[in-house]
Amino acid sequence: MKWRIGIVVVLLTVVAVLAVSSGIDVREQTKRFVEALQAQGDVGLVWLALSYIPASLFFFPASLLTLAGGFAFGVVKTLIAVSIGSTVGATSAFLAGRTLLRRFIEPKVAGDARFRALDAAVAEQGFKIVFLTRLSPVLPFNLLNYAFGLTKVRLRDFVLASWIGMFPGTLLYVSIGSAAKSLSDIVAGRSEGGVAQKILLGVGLLATLAVTVVMARIARKALADATAVVEGEQV
Repeated sequence: MKWRIGIVVVLLTVVAVLAVSSGIDVREQTKRFVEALQAQGDVGLVWLALSYIPASLFFFPASLLTLAGGFAFGVVKTLIAVSIGSTVGATSAFLAGRTLLRRFIEPKVAGDARFRALDAAVAEQGFKIVFLTRLSPVLPFNLLNYAFGLTKVRLRDFVLASWIGMFPGTLLYVSIGSAAKSLSDIVAGRSEGGVAQKILLGVGLLATLAVTVVMARIARKALADATAVVEGEQV
């Protein structure tokens, strides 16, 4: 069964790469996609939520979908759909990193003491670390989904921390989108979040600093413990 899933993922990846390399205007296609969803009414919200799965797997800028969704469906309905969809999308990439990609990546880092220390750190305070990274606007969202899949962080902690941590940003982008004059303004990057966006950015930067400090402290302790164990075994 796993090899079949692997083939599907590879084929979808090839399609995504070909789409990008062929010069397709992603923003324009997003505009048309959301317009088509808007024409379907509330059913379109279901498809909007589901679209975050391929977006997370293939590194699509999901913020564009969130902005456009806010314009098309309003704040409340879009907030619910995107909050659920983005969490499911992040989890799909997390599980891909834990299953399909682990067999290729893990052997390359298994013997690295630094990776073992980092893995132990995330296992110890996984919820806190995932939550702080979700608040950060500068850490790579999609890449982190895969990276966390390689660690011992529990699935429950990853899902809950991702959902809570992404919620403020989701609310902001949905609100910005709902206030835009047109979808064309959104895809052209002419929508602004004002003071709220600056506040969220400030909070996110503080979260980035916090997660860096927390990770460094826990990883340093875990690395020291691991080194002590190894030295004890050698004696």
